[in-house]
Amino acid sequence: MKLDQYDLRILDILSRDGRITKSRLAEAINLSVSPCWERVRRLERAGIIEGYSARISDRVRVSLTSVWIQVELENHSVSVFERFERVMRETPQVSECVAVGGGVDYLVLIEAESIDQYQRLIDRWLMEELAIRRYFTYIVTKSIKKASSPLIRLKADNAN
Repeated sequence: MKLDQYDLRILDILSRDGRITKSRLAEAINLSVSPCWERVRRLERAGIIEGYSARISDRVRVSLTSVWIQVELENHSVSVFERFERVMRETPQVSECVAVGGGVDYLVLIEAESIDQYQRLIDRWLMEELAIRRYFTYIVTKSIKKASSPLIRLKADNAN
């Protein structure tokens, strides 16, 4: 699906304010309400807009401990990657998991009720033989910045 400047402006605005009214969104991108809303629906149907959510203040979530881990797997076969990624997607305490290059295979953000719960989760993964060679744990002590979403940029191959 090709995205034009209107689509990208819609995505940028909705990434910052998912509750904006139809009329305010249309006004912000200089289109009438019907064509603007049809673009939003098209972006939703195409899976570009995956959903809407609220950012919850850390003040309400004080009972959760955030832990980043670096994970290095024992081997790099497709089946090992697929199994590890499936377990990450299915684990409710995993709020983010990204594959990375540069010496480790994954960075995983875990939101646990306690350090003990985090350790039990790691122990379970090790017993399930997820082919984890080693992992490094980083306890989050303070959140400096959380972005609602990355900035929207027009890719040259998407330009009309």
